[in-house]
Amino acid sequence: MDYQAFFRQRLTDLKDEGNYRVFIDLQRKRGGFPAAVRTQGSDRDDVTIWCSNDYLGMGQHPKVIAAMHGALDRCGAGAGGTRNISGTTHDHILLEQELADLHQKESALVFTSGYVSNWAALGTLASRIPGCIVFSDSLNHASMIEGIRHSRADKVIWKHNDLQDLEAKLAAADPDRPKLIAFESVYSMDGDIAPIAGICDLADRFGAMTYLDEVHAVGLYGPRGGGIAEREGLMDRLTVIEGTLGKAFGVVGGYIAASEELCDFVRSFASGFIFTTALPPAVAAGAAASIRHLKDNTGERIAHQEIVADVRRRLDDLGIPHVPNPSHIIPVIVGDPVKCKFLSDTLLDEFGIYIQPINYPTVPKGTERLRITPSPVHTPEDVDRLVAALQCLWGRCQLARVPMAAQ
Repeated sequence: MDYQAFFRQRLTDLKDEGNYRVFIDLQRKRGGFPAAVRTQGSDRDDVTIWCSNDYLGMGQHPKVIAAMHGALDRCGAGAGGTRNISGTTHDHILLEQELADLHQKESALVFTSGYVSNWAALGTLASRIPGCIVFSDSLNHASMIEGIRHSRADKVIWKHNDLQDLEAKLAAADPDRPKLIAFESVYSMDGDIAPIAGICDLADRFGAMTYLDEVHAVGLYGPRGGGIAEREGLMDRLTVIEGTLGKAFGVVGGYIAASEELCDFVRSFASGFIFTTALPPAVAAGAAASIRHLKDNTGERIAHQEIVADVRRRLDDLGIPHVPNPSHIIPVIVGDPVKCKFLSDTLLDEFGIYIQPINYPTVPKGTERLRITPSPVHTPEDVDRLVAALQCLWGRCQLARVPMAAQ
């Protein structure tokens, strides 16, 4: 087999389909986010980022930067090994205490990323609990799917956010077998929110554990940033709350919060935790500082909700179609991969606006989109430029608009 020819052909197919991903060379400006510098060869241009998951700009917050500098000065760069072999530092312990307190759980366990925390925790729980059946929402993140697949446990996929379908599937299962319901709070591509209370009711009725992925909600919702479950007063009803440090908290890493026994169980048996180098102490310190700030301050969350509402209203005024949802994610639907890539490229090249195109397989074919994530550090002038650019390109590409009566 000509392996290189195979690789080239598959990459060519992706490009022809409009689904080839291009990484933009960006350098964020400390203290100036969402401003960044784009590098192309010898050219450097200023751009404004409108698709970051650093939802609140905490990756640039002075408290976070100072905490990381302090840890670097105290501890140096790396953790020195896995958590089992010299890699557990005092900063990791403090971070896990902050996370347990955030979610009002007995304990927490930090991983190197949100992907790894899902893969390792779900994979370990489902494989190690004898006879466990996992009930997985059909739109769960790839990390959850991979963790469940890795476990080799029996799985049942239920229709997205459909309580009736979940109930029917739970009722059809052996009542004596252990069960785990895995789902997300805010779904990252459509921005819709799970019926958490209803899922907890079914879990109680059928004796199931619950595993909630809050990665797109922690920091953003609830009185202290504990997520949708905190906002709705449901944290105590969830067996496991999983989150990330790399989105609203602005750093990197993932975690679970649960009972002391469950966290210790995952710590003791999860290969994805045991055999990987720990996060650097500076990262742990920065994450803890971010969590502490957002627990005590609501300003970022309030400003975030206000700018999201403003952008939605401005898009509605222009008839630019976007998915209505109760979250902070604004998916502007294009519906064609080539046009979606063209819009993204033109926004960047002509208007200095960076919004990555979201195409298949991340979203189903025919639902290609620009995923806009306003932040409290975007200015009114940034919003004006974004809306004017979309208005111009929507006309240039002769894309369909939504009549006012339909909004």
